[in-house]
Amino acid sequence: MGGIIIRNLSDQLVDLVRDRILAGTVAGDRAIRQDALAAELGVSKIPLREALTRLEQEGLVRSEANRGYFVRDLSAAEAEEVYALRLKLEPEMVGLAATRADEAERRHAIETLGQLDEVTDAHGDGVGAFNRAFHLALIRPARQPITATVLERLHVMGERYVRKHLEPLGRDRRANDEHAELLHSWLARDVAHVALLMRAHVAKTMADLRRQLAQE
Repeated sequence: MGGIIIRNLSDQLVDLVRDRILAGTVAGDRAIRQDALAAELGVSKIPLREALTRLEQEGLVRSEANRGYFVRDLSAAEAEEVYALRLKLEPEMVGLAATRADEAERRHAIETLGQLDEVTDAHGDGVGAFNRAFHLALIRPARQPITATVLERLHVMGERYVRKHLEPLGRDRRANDEHAELLHSWLARDVAHVALLMRAHVAKTMADLRRQLAQE
């Protein structure tokens, strides 16, 4: 039983540090201050270092010998690659998931969109995390765990770009209208239409990002 608790604490720490990086509260131009971050999170440096190693595998941080961990820089090329991969994988996965989802998974998707709408309307923290959770709720019932893991990683990497470049433009409301359409088609098990909607949804975000990144 102890092993399960330790693993859950480890996962929780990864989530906490990831959220700070995605929110931009960890500076990208200097080494992550592990002492200060460990103290803030109430943990020792050993589990924090393990969490940073896992986030390096996710592509959010990089390590330099004798210098520590740094938040990876944003790049237009990386954004293009992340969204191109999502376009290749996600539409087909949500279509397949729509046909395979059981009642509990369908309820979970409905509840997750409700939570995302609430957070968006309140302009609260966690919009990115709930957005990711909603997309994964539409993907995971496909029963393709490797593809789901790849897509989850792509969502994490892509979230930094969405947060930095698109949230100031107030695109959250438009995105949630698109999410409502997606959910409706997904619940109707309309495979072709939900795949079409997802392709358009990802492509719009990619086009918005391309414009924003070009301006900078």
